[in-house]
Amino acid sequence: MRTVNVADLKDRLSAYLRQVREGEEFLIKDRTRPIALIVPLSARESGDADIEALVASGRARPAQTSLASAFWSLPAPRISLARASGAVAADRDESE
Repeated sequence: MRTVNVADLKDRLSAYLRQVREGEEFLIKDRTRPIALIVPLSARESGDADIEALVASGRARPAQTSLASAFWSLPAPRISLARASGAVAADRDESE
């Protein structure tokens, strides 16, 4: 991880962002005080540009696990086939 001063970041922002896209991480300092960390979003599993924009703006957090693995590890619902088919039949009767 490289360290960059705010003034240098402002002067060469495009060059630093190009390096971030290539996987480089930067610690941003205001004089001697660290104030921010710039890391590439491509390193995360998120491929959706809208979600990446929300994460970058601080309005969302990236998922800790993928939805598929989290979903399939949940227990299956416990409902009998007779009860389920009765509910479907009742729903059909109401819609007619």
